[in-house]
Amino acid sequence: MRIEELTVRLRARSGWEAIELGMALVRRHAAAIWKPWLWLTLPVFIALNLGAWWLDMFWLAALLMWWLKPAFDRVPLYVISRAVFGSVPDTRDTLRAQRQWGLRTMLHLLTWRRLSPVRSLYLPIDLLEGVQGERLGQRRRVLGGQAYGTAFLLTLACQMFTLVLVLGGVVAVLVYLPRDLLPDSMQAAFRIMAIEWPVWLHLAWNALLWAAISVTEPFFIGAGFGLYLNRRTEIEAWDVEIVFRKLRARLAAAAPVLLAAVLLAGLPGHAGAQERHGAPRPTVPATEATPDKPTPPTLPIVFADQRVDERAFREAADRAYRDPLLERKHIQGSWEPRKKAEKKKDDGLRDNALLAGLGNVLAFIGEWGLWLVVGVLVLVLLATARYWWPWMRGMGRAPAPYRESPQVEALVLPEALPDDIATAARALWREGRPRHALALLYRASVESMSARAEIALPPGATESECLRASRRMPRAEDRQAFALMVRVWQYAAYGQRLPADNEFDALVGELQLRYGWAS
Repeated sequence: MRIEELTVRLRARSGWEAIELGMALVRRHAAAIWKPWLWLTLPVFIALNLGAWWLDMFWLAALLMWWLKPAFDRVPLYVISRAVFGSVPDTRDTLRAQRQWGLRTMLHLLTWRRLSPVRSLYLPIDLLEGVQGERLGQRRRVLGGQAYGTAFLLTLACQMFTLVLVLGGVVAVLVYLPRDLLPDSMQAAFRIMAIEWPVWLHLAWNALLWAAISVTEPFFIGAGFGLYLNRRTEIEAWDVEIVFRKLRARLAAAAPVLLAAVLLAGLPGHAGAQERHGAPRPTVPATEATPDKPTPPTLPIVFADQRVDERAFREAADRAYRDPLLERKHIQGSWEPRKKAEKKKDDGLRDNALLAGLGNVLAFIGEWGLWLVVGVLVLVLLATARYWWPWMRGMGRAPAPYRESPQVEALVLPEALPDDIATAARALWREGRPRHALALLYRASVESMSARAEIALPPGATESECLRASRRMPRAEDRQAFALMVRVWQYAAYGQRLPADNEFDALVGELQLRYGWAS
């Protein structure tokens, strides 16, 4: 790693400053991040929703898009990890790198480590350092250290931002509705969701969730990368190393100039010495050279009376080195009885520090656990207020007079359908039995749909199951007619909303035309 090529100024930062650094990197290289992000996630989103549509399980597409986030997170991490060293990859290089980069770690990132609360901090360790096994666990513990709590809060905050964006998208739709039509629109929306979500609503919800994740996830990974850089700067002193490398580079550049200056300064003195003393004396062979005499100490000559006697310091240093307390090993003797006394029951109370720490932990858990219980109770009360609040408001009122519950006539239909279904239904409608008429039409429509879709429905099949089965009918007009019949029947059976006479006649005519009932 060439840390001297870093484009950011490294220094020891707090956790939140490191998060801001990572988000600033994402903002600076936004185009290089979101272009490959869209190229990678959009086809996956379309494929998952098409498969979910075919299986009629749209919730599965949303769940898989959320679960596959670690695979998508490689895109922003790949871009900023190279951009921080001055090499910003383009869209094609980033997409090409996703074929192999980080695939070895995808198994544990998508399984047992998928729900890690500090995934943004550990992801650079898994993908950039390439360590495995016990070494990977050691690196996680070392780099996690003091940044674990900050990374956990970062994960919580990003999830909250994603939820806010999703809810904001829902509210944004309601903002553009006219205020006069808002109550009716809300009621219609709740009726649709209570019966069954249409396909467009499923797709809109999944698209809104994907858009919210696409906005927040690159910032989440960038903030985790900022924490990772800050932890390595704190542990490995990258900022100090960069200063020393720059100093060495400056000294290396100035070394030839200094050497030339020294050589030029030495040449005149050497020439003058030769002029004063003439030719140099002939060298004496090594065998004829006399041994050098020991040179006298020069400190008294240089410092004279100002010299301080260091013998006292040397003696004190020698005594300090001979001190047995400075040795690595020393022997300590103590008296012990031959027969050891039995341990008392209260031997565990000796370590007061341990007990004090344990007491503090229990007190902390008890206090915050109590607040957590209070918060949960408040949320439960707020969530169930519509059930108990009317009862609380009515406690001080006089009891309402008893009213007999309306008698609902039981639906008794013949076991076999009549030959002329349309005429029989109209006769029941004229007799003042509209629910019987609609029940007859619904039963006949279900049998006709089963015959055309070539499917056998189980006994007691619900309206939702019948609607899903009707999608196998080949003609779209038949599917629309059956859906209309189901909607009218549900409004009458559960909402006590009967169609008008002309609407009933139109419904009978449409069903008779589509399913070929005898007239």
